[in-house]
Amino acid sequence: MPDITHVTQLKPPLRHAWWKESTVYQIYPASFKSACAITSSPSDSGSHEAMIKGDLRGIISKVDYLSRLGVDMVWLSPILASPQVDMGYDISDYRAIDPMYGTMADHDELIAALHERGMKYVMDLVVNHTSKEHEWFVESRSSKSNPKRDWYYWRPPRYCQETGERMPPNNWESVFSGPAWTFDHDTGEYYLHLFAQEQPDLNWDNPSVRTAIHDMIRFWLDKGVDGFRMDVINFISKEPGLPDADKVKPGFLQPGLHRYACGPRLHEYLQGIGKILIEYHAFSVGEMPGVYDTREILKGVGQDRGELAMAFQFEIVNMDVDGSKGSKWFHRPFQPRELKAIVSKWNTFMIENGGWNAVFMENHDQGRSVSRYADESEAYRLKSAKMLAAHLGFQSGTVFVYQGQELAQVDVPREWGMDEYKDIEVLNHWKQVLRDYPDDVEMQRKFREQYRRIGRDNARTPMQWNADERTFGGFLPDDEPEPPPTEKDANAKKDAPRDVDERKLKKKPWMRVHEDFKVWNAENQVADENSAFHYWRRVFKLRKEFKDVFVYGDFKMLDDEHECVVAYLRMDDSVLHKEDHRKKRKGLVVTNFSGKELWWTVPLIAKDLLLIEEAAGRLRLRKEAILDDLRNYVENGEKKNDVRRESDGQSSIRLRPWEVIVAMV
Repeated sequence: MPDITHVTQLKPPLRHAWWKESTVYQIYPASFKSACAITSSPSDSGSHEAMIKGDLRGIISKVDYLSRLGVDMVWLSPILASPQVDMGYDISDYRAIDPMYGTMADHDELIAALHERGMKYVMDLVVNHTSKEHEWFVESRSSKSNPKRDWYYWRPPRYCQETGERMPPNNWESVFSGPAWTFDHDTGEYYLHLFAQEQPDLNWDNPSVRTAIHDMIRFWLDKGVDGFRMDVINFISKEPGLPDADKVKPGFLQPGLHRYACGPRLHEYLQGIGKILIEYHAFSVGEMPGVYDTREILKGVGQDRGELAMAFQFEIVNMDVDGSKGSKWFHRPFQPRELKAIVSKWNTFMIENGGWNAVFMENHDQGRSVSRYADESEAYRLKSAKMLAAHLGFQSGTVFVYQGQELAQVDVPREWGMDEYKDIEVLNHWKQVLRDYPDDVEMQRKFREQYRRIGRDNARTPMQWNADERTFGGFLPDDEPEPPPTEKDANAKKDAPRDVDERKLKKKPWMRVHEDFKVWNAENQVADENSAFHYWRRVFKLRKEFKDVFVYGDFKMLDDEHECVVAYLRMDDSVLHKEDHRKKRKGLVVTNFSGKELWWTVPLIAKDLLLIEEAAGRLRLRKEAILDDLRNYVENGEKKNDVRRESDGQSSIRLRPWEVIVAMV
């Protein structure tokens, strides 16, 4: 009988697909570019200022910029009709463009412009919840007997046995703080909203809801949309009965993620969507917060499941969050070793099991990666951005880049006060902080530092196009420049009359532009071949050129226990290429996630990519394998690394702070 003790299970071959070989650029429309100077909110306090957000025509004006960057798909955060309580993630009409962003004709033109340049268009699909102004909820709320009552989650109150006080149906805490239930006095019941009270959750257990959503998906696919990013899609199936959440912190309200994420009918619902997407050959990526089990994600993205193409897993953005305290606003230090473990886990598992990753470090809900995981100082900001680009860009999966990431944009300045923050999540939490820690200056400081580190506003400052002060870094239209507000303007704001002619309002971006826009802007970077912008271009180009290595190849993390060095191998193991000795079949990415110089012992498996043994036992750097155009130390004499042999016979290479080396053989 043959010995099978060392036989391993064969991994399923990865099927090739256009979206696996693509890179995705995410646009947050409100902060990208304004071409029409549409007033989103004239003077909240009766001032002479009009708040301007980006619009569809602004995006159209920058399509050539996106094409030059080299991305393949463009994903827009929500642009459908909305009261904008949560920046468009509260949709009031699934078949209408919000006038704040433009018209349906503008939307059609954007799709055509992208398609003409070989790029595809991805729409944000928000179907876990709607706006409370959506006609479905208006009907649902009108009476208990309305046919759409069961389109949402309605429950009677419960009462405290000791006091008789009316209480929500369960103890779930909203993602945006406070209870996840709001009482409706007219019908005497609570409705569920996992986010803001203006965002009631749809009841996907009702087949009529699913039919309506499916019809809407077909509507947009018929209009030329190439796919969808699906917001919190693992929340659409909740635990039957909506039981109380486990108690993990003081007080009545508790985080209920384990009760409302990945419910028992999730994959049934995803397969219903998947059938439509397959029919249209459309792309999909699901946002799945709170899922750390690779097998659970695989159920949704396995290549034979017929559900999603890929999913965002959130381990990668919780590395500096102390989740044990029941809130994302408690900090813990980022450790590169944890990054290695997470990257290795997801890359390896998906390759071995026929799944696919959505690879990202930034989006509209996260802080900037340079500030969060590297060094935003002037000395190391560009080097850090390039290091992070290489680390991210050569992993297994579809790479997602968020607007401004290609420009090495950083978090908001520490000096900004709370009055500069716009995000409902931060503002609601800050109210709780002032309530719970009114005199604790140190706790307030810690929370504010965490807002600055991971808060959503960090990603939402306006895109920095040029150094023009009058257009706020090129965000406002070039033909309608407005000077930035002065201190005198700010003082006058307090006494301004409420009735102001909108045509005479001083236009300014809806959110403050980062003060570094005069230096760190797209115009400067496009003109500089050594910029982060062009570095990303080169990453995208190499990824496409060697797709058998960087898209479909194997993955192996190196030196798991090293404190700072994150290094991995990508290998083309295709039988078709094994005999072609002219073809490069191995790639190595070495990054120093620290601000210190160090010597790294090169593992034997990677030695042939970095080092050469010469006569008499001498050791030298294998310069011909190292890709100089992907170095981040590029000044005179910097394109080199010292090497040495250690006393134990092993070989080491010197890495400088935040250095990256990419090599291929």
